[in-house]
Amino acid sequence: MGIDKRKNYGIMLDTETANTIQDGDKLDMSNVLPYDFGWAVIDSKGNVYETYSFVNRDIFCYERDLMQSAYYADKIPRYVEDIKNGTRIMADLYEIRLAFCECVERYNCSFVCAHNMRFDLNACNNAQRWDTKSKYCYFFPYGLEVWDTLKMARQVMGKMPTYRDYCEKNGYKTKNGQLRFTAEILYRFISGEDSFDESHTGLEDVLIEVEILRYCVRQHKKMEKSLFKNSTVERPKPTEFQRALMRNIKENPMINMS
Repeated sequence: MGIDKRKNYGIMLDTETANTIQDGDKLDMSNVLPYDFGWAVIDSKGNVYETYSFVNRDIFCYERDLMQSAYYADKIPRYVEDIKNGTRIMADLYEIRLAFCECVERYNCSFVCAHNMRFDLNACNNAQRWDTKSKYCYFFPYGLEVWDTLKMARQVMGKMPTYRDYCEKNGYKTKNGQLRFTAEILYRFISGEDSFDESHTGLEDVLIEVEILRYCVRQHKKMEKSLFKNSTVERPKPTEFQRALMRNIKENPMINMS
C-alpha cells in the first residue's frame, strides 16, 4: 500500500496486563505488565491501514504465576488457540517494540493514541523497564504526540444531550453521579448495539477505540487530543546510535511482518 505523505498517521494502541490490582472501580497502575499488545496504524480521521496483535512471550510464557493475576486471566485459553491458528503473533518484548517502531518509522507517525492512555503509557513503560532491568525506561519512540480518546470523548460526547440521556436511561453513571466514558459504553452509544460487550483483548479493543476517535472527529467540535499539555512525553532525545537503529529497522526487520 502506498503511503500518502499528506496524511497525518499515527498508532491506536491497547494493552492487556498482568499484575493488575483492582480496588472497586480503580486500578493500581504502578506495577502492571502487558502480555497483549494490539495496535492499528491509522490517520487522524480514524481510517485504518494496518493492524497488529502480539502476545508478549516474556510475560505470557515465562511468568506463568504472574499471568494468573491478569484481570482477564480466564481468556488465557483463547490466546493459546489464537497463537496456534496465527491470529496473534508470539514475540518477546524486544521484538514487539521493534515492530511498533517500524510502523512509526514507515508511516512517519506523529501520534500514538489509546483510550485512557495514561494506563497504557504506564504499562508500556513498565514493560520496558522490567525487560531491560531499568536500563531503558520509555517504550514509545521520541517525539510522538500522546493522544487520549477518553479525554476526547469527555470533551465532545460529554457535552451532548443525547449521550447524557443515554447514560441516564441505562444507568451508566459513577457513584458520584457523573457520566461514565468507558470504551464499551461509548461504543454502545455510537453503534446502537446496547448488548455489545468489550472483548478486553488488545486488537479487538483497538478497533472500537478507533470508532470512538472517528466519532469525536466527525462532530467537528473543539477538543484537546493530547494527554499532556506539552503534547509529548518528556524524555531524553535519541542518541545517534538510536537514530541509526531506527533507520535500519525498515531494512532489517527482526520479525516477519507479513
